[in-house]
Amino acid sequence: MATVSAWPNNPNPNPNSPSSSPSSFLQVDPNLPPQPSSPATSMSEQSDHLYFDSNPEESDSLSPPSSLPPIRTSLSENPNPNPNSPNSLSSSQPLALLHVSFNQDYGCFSSGTDRGFRIYNCDPFREIFRRDFDRGGGIGKVEMLYRCNILALVGGGPDPQYPVNKVMIWDDHQSRCIGELSFRSEVRGVRLRRDRIVVVLEQKVFVYNFADLKLLHQIETSANPKGLCEVSQSAGKLVLVCPGLRKGQIRVEHYASRKTKFIMAHDSRIACFSLTQDGGLLATASSKGTLVRIFNTFDGTLLQEVRRGADRAEIYSLAFSTTAQWLAVSSDKGTVHVFSLKVNSGSPVTENPNPALESNAAGAPAGSSLSFIKGVLPRYFNSEWSVAQFRLLEGNQYIVAFGHQKNTVVILGMDGRHFYYCNVDDAVDVGLFPSSPNGN
Repeated sequence: MATVSAWPNNPNPNPNSPSSSPSSFLQVDPNLPPQPSSPATSMSEQSDHLYFDSNPEESDSLSPPSSLPPIRTSLSENPNPNPNSPNSLSSSQPLALLHVSFNQDYGCFSSGTDRGFRIYNCDPFREIFRRDFDRGGGIGKVEMLYRCNILALVGGGPDPQYPVNKVMIWDDHQSRCIGELSFRSEVRGVRLRRDRIVVVLEQKVFVYNFADLKLLHQIETSANPKGLCEVSQSAGKLVLVCPGLRKGQIRVEHYASRKTKFIMAHDSRIACFSLTQDGGLLATASSKGTLVRIFNTFDGTLLQEVRRGADRAEIYSLAFSTTAQWLAVSSDKGTVHVFSLKVNSGSPVTENPNPALESNAAGAPAGSSLSFIKGVLPRYFNSEWSVAQFRLLEGNQYIVAFGHQKNTVVILGMDGRHFYYCNVDDAVDVGLFPSSPNGN
């Protein structure tokens, strides 16, 4: 039986963040559920452990920061936005990047390093904040909740700051952890929304209520070393997607209607998937990496199939645009493909809702030139192709998202050296972690 207990008063797992530390850029989200005044007494029949700090004196200090910390405006200048980082961290030892991920609206991204974590703004690109730890420090996973003060951290690297089987709930306004979720095996992924915390293990998914950290649901999955899982972000409509128990199968949980849907998306192992903000559309790719399929999550209908290429490839990320008009795909071929979608949460839309993007794109046309002999030649010649392509270094790993400006794509290099903000005829390449005199 899992147990819940309060933390000691005012624990400070970050020795570099004393109580006098300056306010962070992260804002207190008024939509977050309140912290419980006292810990709960029970959860469920799982054997993992959960602790939650319910210090009312600390929670009273949750107020928007009065001022912002110094903001990096030029990578070459390399100021240290975290004045709590001791000089011992500024060594010549190179920084190791362990994790990169976007927040829910793609406006920011977080990175975990062997020293701590950092937060970046996408447009304009700049490092906004960092936390460096002087004992251990490795952060293998960082999950933001939009731009609010709460983050989920998991240790990582050769010298992890926290155990790899724990999810630490970090309040950056207080500069400390306010709780933890402990498991018997390594945490593979974490997803946040304003009312839920989702933790992904190798073969299980746990769904917790944010208000009291009570376990609500436990799901068995097939082997999931990548921690694949997505949740919708629309208020009051929770849709969760994770691997099923069979190869190539996707499980969709509609919590509002209490409906579970299984979709046989591919014959091969699932490599990647993405969900629209409202949870209505699901894009999937298999380990072959040639085709991407778009499904209606409610009834499992296959709505569209697009082709990345003919050769096998490893798909690193999929991303829908906010309006679900476009789908971006990144792979180990060093390309990011943008596809025009004909569906919108299951409803047909115009064939090409924005002709300007297609006409100016440097990539292949939306359909094969040989599609007029449909039914005679193999399916390859009837495939739908990308309307835009961005070519990068082959072999590097990239994740992709859509920017807030119209027809823009944000591409992050998982090596920590490349940031691209692209439109149809322009791409800017900026190094995320350049060398500097301070070694930061």
